[in-house]
Amino acid sequence: MLWIVRLYLFLMGLIYLVIGVWAIFDSLFDSLPSFMEAVGLGVTSEIGYSEIAGLYGGLNICIGLMCLLGLFKEEVGVFSIQFLTFLTGSIASGRVIYSFIPATPSFFNTFFIFEIIACLLGLWFLRSFKKLDQVA
Repeated sequence: MLWIVRLYLFLMGLIYLVIGVWAIFDSLFDSLPSFMEAVGLGVTSEIGYSEIAGLYGGLNICIGLMCLLGLFKEEVGVFSIQFLTFLTGSIASGRVIYSFIPATPSFFNTFFIFEIIACLLGLWFLRSFKKLDQVA
């Protein structure tokens, strides 16, 4: 079980770290697809670029680093899984709730699939941890 948890933390750390770097340095990567286009955003003022760098860049980089640190510190790893489960579940829930408003687009997209898988894996890990604690 431990290697699955570590693999999950490593992959999530890598994914979030890459997304954060991509968001912050988007304008420097002419050879890559635009981050803003990939997530369907457009900036109309200077503060918008700062918000993209902060919310998408800084936050994702820190989440990625937290997951990678969790590979070496068990309590950080458990917290990372709890945090990712809450985060991805919340984002997925927001997408579903928004889709109930008439004339809004569907919530079903690749980001939603990622969030649901991450949330379900997190719940499975947390449930497994609880069972291990009860045995010990």
